[in-house]
Amino acid sequence: MPDARSIATILIAGPTASGKSALALALARRLGGVVINADASQVYRDLRILSARPAPEEEAAAKHALYGHVDAAEPYAVGRWLAEAGGVINSLRTRREAGFQQDDHRRANSLSTARLPIFVGGTGLYFEALTSGLAVVPAIPVAVRERWRGAGGEIDLHAELARRDPVMAARLRPSDPQRLMRALEVIDATGRSLADWQRETAPGPVDPASALRIALAPDRGSLDARIAARLEAMLRDGAREEAERLVARGLDPALPALKALGVAPLAAWARGEIDRATAVERTRLDTRRYAKRQSTWLRNRMADWLHVAPEAALDAAHAEIERRGVAG
Repeated sequence: MPDARSIATILIAGPTASGKSALALALARRLGGVVINADASQVYRDLRILSARPAPEEEAAAKHALYGHVDAAEPYAVGRWLAEAGGVINSLRTRREAGFQQDDHRRANSLSTARLPIFVGGTGLYFEALTSGLAVVPAIPVAVRERWRGAGGEIDLHAELARRDPVMAARLRPSDPQRLMRALEVIDATGRSLADWQRETAPGPVDPASALRIALAPDRGSLDARIAARLEAMLRDGAREEAERLVARGLDPALPALKALGVAPLAAWARGEIDRATAVERTRLDTRRYAKRQSTWLRNRMADWLHVAPEAALDAAHAEIERRGVAG
């Protein structure tokens, strides 16, 4: 359960299609909060429909930040997001302090006036960086990165890491090639273990003890149904055309935006390479697999969060807010 300290930040995580955005909006409207995106796909302006970004009317109902502000051609990553998120937090803190100095009465009514940061999204790494910080590793040269990214199927990455960096090898599973390649890149480029860099990590901008941390935990059957229903709604809203426009830009297919759920199969349908049923089924299955990975992360890496079913989340959040109060 969350710590009993006053709430200075609200964090809402959960698998895709679990109702995170609706919960964040409800809380923002009650608390005068700002909804801040913590989803790696929703930063891209090219992916309004496919990333299920809040609709314009939802964005008008409460202040939103870090949504749709990045072009798909940009290789946006967690380090940039963390810097931008920290900037939003500092701006809200400054604004709130200035407002309280001007009007002492607002202190007595903080539940309705606080510009509370409310982070919401499905990217676990973003939340981890927000609360635990991010190792500041020097930029990896392109040649080093390409060498290890191309070696995944040719060598035993875990055995190679064990030979060169046994500390990191002991922390990582042999079945986790992305993190294994990252650890090998770092020691190859810097001569130091990633573990050394992580020990020097500065704390994140959010103190987890003063945050209300909610992890939505829908049952598998209801989540599958929500995924299917949302996909049909996306198609009615123009998801196929959005995917087609993005792919038509001729960008590097390795860019994160081009790997977003639905982009490849829906663009293939638009080109006549597959039919609608195939495109929909591929997108649905990819989304279900992604949701399963998100749920696994939540259980394993966010075990100390408040895990709650989506239909009970708003009441649970209200209860915690009443119990702990909002920091003013």
